Amino acid sequence: MKKIIAIVLCAAFLLCTCSALGEDYAIATDTAFRPFVYTDASGALVGIDMELLAAVAKDQGFTYSVEPLGWDASIAACQAGMKDGLIAGASITEERLAEGWIFSDPYFNATQSMAVAQGVEIKGFEDLQGHSVAVKAGTLSKDYADSLAGQYGFTVVTYGSSLAVYMAVTGGECAACFDDTPALEDYILNGGVFLQMVEGTANEGSGYGFAVFSAEKQELVDKFNAGLANVKASGVYDEIMAKYLGK
Repeated sequence: MKKIIAIVLCAAFLLCTCSALGEDYAIATDTAFRPFVYTDASGALVGIDMELLAAVAKDQGFTYSVEPLGWDASIAACQAGMKDGLIAGASITEERLAEGWIFSDPYFNATQSMAVAQGVEIKGFEDLQGHSVAVKAGTLSKDYADSLAGQYGFTVVTYGSSLAVYMAVTGGECAACFDDTPALEDYILNGGVFLQMVEGTANEGSGYGFAVFSAEKQELVDKFNAGLANVKASGVYDEIMAKYLGK
């Protein structure tokens, strides 16, 4: 009898364990992309993406872990099946969809803009003739810069992170940089980056989405969409945006 009870208890434990594991997702993100993801003074990972993911998970009743791998490494980890999903200010584009990205509904619309070092007299794209501009590899900002390079005669140089992009400009390696407008604005205002926005350089922009890279992960996207809708309806979404964007 004791043997039978032990077997039943063991089976129940394994069933509960498997169920818990089925609800536990491993999420990848960038190392620093203010105000969507960055490390605060205490060493905690914070930002719009982090708080939104937490709110969605709470609403949908799933658990998760987040690892800041960096942009390229996060994509590679998801594509290799080492991570379940990616949240890192990822723009929803037709090219990415064609490459197999599976996006959630958009949770933020962002444009891309140009910035230069403080005090530099560059007023527009026309002033970039013969210069180099910095962008983060694999981003919509790079695509935007590439689309203008031939017309305005500048060279596009890629870097691995937004901070490296900004340092290339403040350090004099590049005359300007392109990045997502909210990220540029936040780093200038709160991140101690000595850049200035160049007015009139923003494009039309596109939505950010939570992403997975396999149809087997569709359930996670469905949960994100359902949670996002509820978080918006409850007012929590607006609270998160106001906290980080002031609006």
